[in-house]
Amino acid sequence: MPRKKITKYKIESGKNVGVCFTTDFFIKEADEWRGEAWIMMKQRPDLNFMFLTKRIDRFNVSLLDDWGDGYDNVTIGCTVENQEIADYRLPLFISYPIKHRLIICGPILGAIDLSPYLQGIECVSVGGESGRDARECHYDWILSIKAQCEAVGVPFAFRSTGSRFVKDGVLRKINPKMQHRTAREMNINTELIETEKGE
Repeated sequence: MPRKKITKYKIESGKNVGVCFTTDFFIKEADEWRGEAWIMMKQRPDLNFMFLTKRIDRFNVSLLDDWGDGYDNVTIGCTVENQEIADYRLPLFISYPIKHRLIICGPILGAIDLSPYLQGIECVSVGGESGRDARECHYDWILSIKAQCEAVGVPFAFRSTGSRFVKDGVLRKINPKMQHRTAREMNINTELIETEKGE
């Protein structure tokens, strides 16, 4: 009797897999192949897949029939930049059947009240905007979101100051290589985050 061929995957069991981190999983151009991507995630329950999106309103496009209330190994992060965007995207986000949810305030461009949307959220991550033309990131905005998370026991991570960081009324220009480290040195995270490469 011939031996059954054993499939050996390149990605080892137990790994975290970031999906579409340089694009958006829900872009219209990906509609044709997104179903295949869902199938791959379903076939590898031993991996943890995560992706971020600013197109959460396209969540149901190309969703597999067996999605149910979500796959155990898929985490979806919804990005918001200001209150207007939060009030549009987050009600949709929390209404969809997703087992693991993150909110990413990045780049944060103003004060945001997330308190109506934090139920069922596993972590909130916040960061400023980078680049020569970056808009300001105010530390007061960061502290406000941290307090909102603490009030309901949601882990919080301040990931990056951005290029133009305002603290105690003083504008500081932060070198791109130091933005993640400077945020960590504020020592306000309630979730352990990985060290960024190159720091």
